[in-house]
Amino acid sequence: MTEPIDAPTGPTLLVVDDDAPLRTRLATAMERRGYQVTTAESVAAGIAAARSIRPLYAVCDLKLGDGNGLEVVQAVRAARPDARVVVLTGYGNIATAVAAVKAGAVDYLAKPTDADAIESALKAQGDKLPQPPEQPMSADRVRWEHIQRVFEQCDRNVSETARRLRMHRRTLQRILNKHAPRD
Repeated sequence: MTEPIDAPTGPTLLVVDDDAPLRTRLATAMERRGYQVTTAESVAAGIAAARSIRPLYAVCDLKLGDGNGLEVVQAVRAARPDARVVVLTGYGNIATAVAAVKAGAVDYLAKPTDADAIESALKAQGDKLPQPPEQPMSADRVRWEHIQRVFEQCDRNVSETARRLRMHRRTLQRILNKHAPRD
């Protein structure tokens, strides 16, 4: 039996993220690496895609507009038990990392990350730890990213963000008015 001409040639990858620019950039980068990429922007669409394409690999954001990305992780693993799923998040903490692994993820990466780190996590085998990044973010950049994330979570409300970060509102305003530190 012959395969159709348009059959996927590379491993299947499902990318689920509600951040459209990130989803598009990641899909393009992974297609260049030979993956057959399907994208979804919500839990519902991710679960539907997982059931229909049964991907070998998946990358899923933890917090999606319509729910928790761990539901997608479980759907991917149910559709294909040998699937390797990496969870991305801007809200990293130990509890969510443990929950992601219990749901079936093989790794848990904090945003921002790049396609190289994601591919390394997807293809890592055994108990071998991934290599540390060549040029990790500076401490100032990590702090700035965290503040920006909390600011967005608080719907860009400076007073609420300052309260949650336990910092003075004017100090926060000065930080928000500066450009991001260089890595």
